[in-house]
Amino acid sequence: MLPFVSRSTGVTLLGRAGRSVSRGSLLPVRALTGAVFGAAVEVAAIIAALALYPSGMGEERHTVRSRLEPPPDGTMPFPAIGADSPVLLVHGMGSNRAIFHVLRRGLRQAGFRRVTELNYCWLSNDVRSAARLLADEVERVCEASGHERVHVIGHSLGGVVARYYVQRMGGDARVHTLVTLGSPHHGTLAAMVPLPNQAIRQLRPGSDVLVELAGPAPGCGTRFVAFHSDLDELIVPTANARLDHPDLQVSNVPVRAVGHVSLPMHGRVVGEVCRVLRDAHVAEPLAAA
Repeated sequence: MLPFVSRSTGVTLLGRAGRSVSRGSLLPVRALTGAVFGAAVEVAAIIAALALYPSGMGEERHTVRSRLEPPPDGTMPFPAIGADSPVLLVHGMGSNRAIFHVLRRGLRQAGFRRVTELNYCWLSNDVRSAARLLADEVERVCEASGHERVHVIGHSLGGVVARYYVQRMGGDARVHTLVTLGSPHHGTLAAMVPLPNQAIRQLRPGSDVLVELAGPAPGCGTRFVAFHSDLDELIVPTANARLDHPDLQVSNVPVRAVGHVSLPMHGRVVGEVCRVLRDAHVAEPLAAA
């Protein structure tokens, strides 16, 4: 989701020259420094996303790689376990598959060679119709790869779309692990903007889609991992990117000083996502048909 609204926080630091500063008093300074740096990175990420957007407008060319492609320095961050495990990326509002340029490269360098993206138009699709497109794409990926299950990573709206597919359309039979990056699982006040778009309205707190997702989901077989950042300017409040549901297997991962658009591009986040999928594969390998 590219920004429609933003928030700013003013912080005033008081002190006197020459007075010693305790460790505790440095915490606000460090927090402010991290926030300023994170905001600068977010601006750069937005510029990069806009520049890359045209490259993601076309359909992806689906290819099957016969061997791993290591980084230029010849090193591999992780063992090549799970190299054949399919990973499907789902973008959010105002973006397309180009938003995953860094994440896609990181996954492939980490040994995941079957990485593909779902491109959909958020202007003409709401959460439910986009979830149907995702269901079709998952079936295509499973058929092409010979695997019965896949991993899915959703950014922003994409995480809600993927969650709807998993919880309400039987997608848990196909999705082993769903990773969400800055997805408004409990809605966001940023979606209160008066725009005539169904997908935006469905991201408002208390929308029919979010109420449906909050309902019972007994026996859901998908593992959920929700990344949420304290500097996410589009998830208001930021805690709404957490996923809390009594019937779901959920791990919430807090992220410090990373903006909304930066999440799928930030090196620390990308590395942790790779670890999450690697560990998921070690714990329970995906079955090949």
